[in-house]
Amino acid sequence: MKIKLPFWMDKGELQKIALLFEKWWAYVLSAVKFPFNILDEETCGEKILNLIAYQRDVERFDGEPIELFRKRVKYAFLNAKDAGSKAGFIRIFERLGIGKIGVGERIDGIDWDIIKIYITDQQVANNNALLNFVIRKYGRTCRRYDYEIVTFTPTVIHYGEFDHNQQVFYGKLIFKNNRVFTGNHSQTGEVYIAKLN
Repeated sequence: MKIKLPFWMDKGELQKIALLFEKWWAYVLSAVKFPFNILDEETCGEKILNLIAYQRDVERFDGEPIELFRKRVKYAFLNAKDAGSKAGFIRIFERLGIGKIGVGERIDGIDWDIIKIYITDQQVANNNALLNFVIRKYGRTCRRYDYEIVTFTPTVIHYGEFDHNQQVFYGKLIFKNNRVFTGNHSQTGEVYIAKLN
């Protein structure tokens, strides 16, 4: 905070008093900000972070980097709120930096209690311990989780338009005994347009 005095007072003892008040208000401002800074999960010391993690029921697993632990502590409430739902489980993985995943439940042909997690091989390799920890912490009770590795391959598909025309034929039959039979024959058609992006 900079105290600006009028030009006729900007000298001598008044200038010294202004500097004193600048230092005082800087001290007061730092004292007010201190509780907020010390409880910030992204910038606080590791001992304070461990206390916040204990309060939010977050345990650090072996070999976990401090940046990831800070994220898990920061989003502990949101992750607990999202636990148990399909969309929430996807959001948990995105918040923790694993990336986009897919979740399949009650898939035909397999047991009803198996939940499939569609994930890339690189995500499993880079986050193996975190994946197991997240499933154990935020997964559903009495469910079995199964990883299904998905590989993305860029594909180019050419597309075009095609259509179909229609014609209607009318026929008339005349027999010798003066009976006339008339009938209609129609052929219908539709226009199909396909575009893939």
